[in-house]
Amino acid sequence: MYFGLQTGWISMMSLQASLLGFWIFKPCQASFGPKENVYLQTVAVATATMPLAAGFVGIVPALSQLTTADLATGPLILPAWKLILWSLGLAFTGVFFAIPLRKQTIIKEGLKFPSGTATAQMIQVLHDQKQNDSAQDSERLQLQTFGQASQDDAFIDDDERNRLWSLKLKALLSAFSLSSIYTLASYFFPVLYALPIFNWLTLNYIDFKSWEWYFTPSLSYGLPTTLSMLLGCIVGWGILSPISHYAEWAPGPINDWKSGSKGWILWISLGVMISESIVSLLIVLVKQLSVMIFSQEAHRHVEQHENLLHNQDDPNDDDDDRRTENDDLNAINENQDDDLPVEKQVSVQVAIVGLLCSIALCIVMVRIVFGSDIMPEWMTIVSIILAMFLSILGVRALGETDLNPVSGISKLSQIAASALMPGAIVANLVAGGIAEASAQQAGDLMQDLKTGYLLRASPKAQFYGQLIGSLISSFVATGAYLLYTSVYNIPGPEFPAPTAQVWLDMARLVNGHPLPPHVFEFVIAFSVLFAVLTFLKETKKTAWHQWIPQGIAFAIGIYNPPSFTLARVIGGILCNLWDSYIDKIGKVAIVIVASGFVLGEGTFAIVNMLLHALHVPHV
Repeated sequence: MYFGLQTGWISMMSLQASLLGFWIFKPCQASFGPKENVYLQTVAVATATMPLAAGFVGIVPALSQLTTADLATGPLILPAWKLILWSLGLAFTGVFFAIPLRKQTIIKEGLKFPSGTATAQMIQVLHDQKQNDSAQDSERLQLQTFGQASQDDAFIDDDERNRLWSLKLKALLSAFSLSSIYTLASYFFPVLYALPIFNWLTLNYIDFKSWEWYFTPSLSYGLPTTLSMLLGCIVGWGILSPISHYAEWAPGPINDWKSGSKGWILWISLGVMISESIVSLLIVLVKQLSVMIFSQEAHRHVEQHENLLHNQDDPNDDDDDRRTENDDLNAINENQDDDLPVEKQVSVQVAIVGLLCSIALCIVMVRIVFGSDIMPEWMTIVSIILAMFLSILGVRALGETDLNPVSGISKLSQIAASALMPGAIVANLVAGGIAEASAQQAGDLMQDLKTGYLLRASPKAQFYGQLIGSLISSFVATGAYLLYTSVYNIPGPEFPAPTAQVWLDMARLVNGHPLPPHVFEFVIAFSVLFAVLTFLKETKKTAWHQWIPQGIAFAIGIYNPPSFTLARVIGGILCNLWDSYIDKIGKVAIVIVASGFVLGEGTFAIVNMLLHALHVPHV
């Protein structure tokens, strides 16, 4: 919730959940092994990502910013009981929908799901689990992020392993302490939160801070993605924002969403998001169709060849050719038998019944919260059906690129909703929220299932863990959101909730509201540019394609202020340098250190909030 309201960016935090859970439970219970670590991490991720799935960092704040032009009654501020019902309505559809996708994406096609793979490697390293020498286990445990670190551990004696273990613990505690102390100090000395270093460098002759160019140190993010964010920051805040302000296209205060340059450049960010998302989803769809066609053609070709050989006089003449053809067919389905027993998997009956029940729950809850006059039942059903289709594309994109394009998926749903219910701003937001929740939860569970598959954990246990986490977080996330809104103005300086304005602007745009002056030309230009770049990045794998800017990261660099981007870029550079010069154990250590920073800042942000609520004096 803290990071989401602050930046609009929410991570699964699966690595951090695995690490923190290990440090808490391993000393207390000797039987806490890799599989138990997987189950714990699954519950934690399901709980932690509910602020995004339930729209607490986007849709809910957007509803509170409605005007009488959007809704006759003005801002729509939902009470606690409605927020809980809304969360419960969105908590389970994506979970049940993900189950049938597991067999196809993880078992048959073996999609990478890089974050899930990295989490499996982290758990493997934490538990000092040795790889099996069998070919099957060797293939399963080719975990990409940290190489073969666990194999190297096999040649380390017990004393050396204990020494390394002690160093890892000290690294975690040191990072946690440093991040905690700095975060707490920023409450008593707010200048630490927003260091005007660019003003200092120019001796205050240029007021960079008024253009949001200041430094907000953050020890919690850790190069291509951050460089794309930096490019978006420079283009958006260093070029387009001053141009729009001094040309009087956005004459209001710079950081004003409605009349200032901050709101003006937001439309360009939105155009880039939509452009990249649509192109990426179309490419994934074409690839999926190609795989299906290839699979069908391979089956048909093998069957025809076998029939031909069967009808020949000597069926043994072409044994080698037959084996070759059969090998081709087997290559398509090579992983189908490499799965856990049926009793450890979720049955088809449970998935179907659960999906139908979760759809019914969503329809009922949306009706109770918003009423049929604002969001008719038929529109909710259409939104769910559209969400399911888009979730398939989202899961496949996540498996191949580690990026779940939930923002683009929600925008496509908003476009569809505007065609079905023109002028209905609230219904547009709700429809997009349903699509985002489904794609988010399906993607999160699929990453967790990939982790479990690599470590032979029961998918049934993970499935129930996801349900438990989603259920509990419907209440916990609601309480967290109400706590933040009771202490801070949201949106406000501390928590601008940038994605809320993106949601609202998109809903207004697709329902006929005019764009700010002269922004349309820039939106079209950047949308076309990133459509071409995305196509090249996804289809032309060359030595330089990794340097093509990522559209979503570029857009985040525009709609978040420079203070957010600069800290992340520095963290990305340091992490890249570390990876370049440090050995494999060091690569594990950097994840541990980064996790300590995340946990320190996130934990003591809550302490700062409580101090603020209690009106503890500060500078």
